[in-house]
Amino acid sequence: MSSIADNVGTVTRRIQKATLDAGRAPGSVRLLAVSKTRPAEDVRTAYAAGQTAFGENYLQEALEKIDTLGDLPGLEWHFIGPIQSNKTRQIANAFKWVHSVDRLKIARRLSEQRENTAEPLNICLQVNINEEDSKAGCLISELPGLAEDVLGLPNVCLRGLMAIPDPDQPAPELKASFERLAAALEDLRQSHPDYRGLDTLSMGMSADLEVAVAAGATWVRIGTAIFGMRH
Repeated sequence: MSSIADNVGTVTRRIQKATLDAGRAPGSVRLLAVSKTRPAEDVRTAYAAGQTAFGENYLQEALEKIDTLGDLPGLEWHFIGPIQSNKTRQIANAFKWVHSVDRLKIARRLSEQRENTAEPLNICLQVNINEEDSKAGCLISELPGLAEDVLGLPNVCLRGLMAIPDPDQPAPELKASFERLAAALEDLRQSHPDYRGLDTLSMGMSADLEVAVAAGATWVRIGTAIFGMRH
């Protein structure tokens, strides 16, 4: 069984190769290590191997880890799970990024509850790219109006889009799903030419990161390939 440190190196090399193969600039794709359900010590091990950005799905578990690992400088915490309205205050202030904003009510609460002394919270709008009943996210058709409203909020910074495509679809359809998300981000850029913040596509996981990078991912969210299968 390879170690977490070895896995961080392996995944980093996969990202670097995929970035090069796609003809993209080195360093334009960042690794988000998905540490949900993993103990704080696993995060500490990955951090020692050079990984600084970690994604969490469950607020209470995340807050405990953030507290436990407060001695590590430069840790960057990303919330990537479903957001309940009663959790927005803690999410707004414990994280640097939130990838899973799927409606205006949540974006508005995050903005209102973010401490004014903090820099704006980086957020991505979650898109239900395959229109699955079981998944959260807005539809692509809803994006222009939602983005317009979110751009008017003072304490959040709209950075881009996130999606979790159906992993069971054939490879050509998976590729098309990633490309649809990239096209949706480009459409938003075109309709807001004076806004420079739309630079983020959060998409791709352990099994499909190369396809996602080829389509334009800037964050890939990797859990299993770093920490192993969940117990």
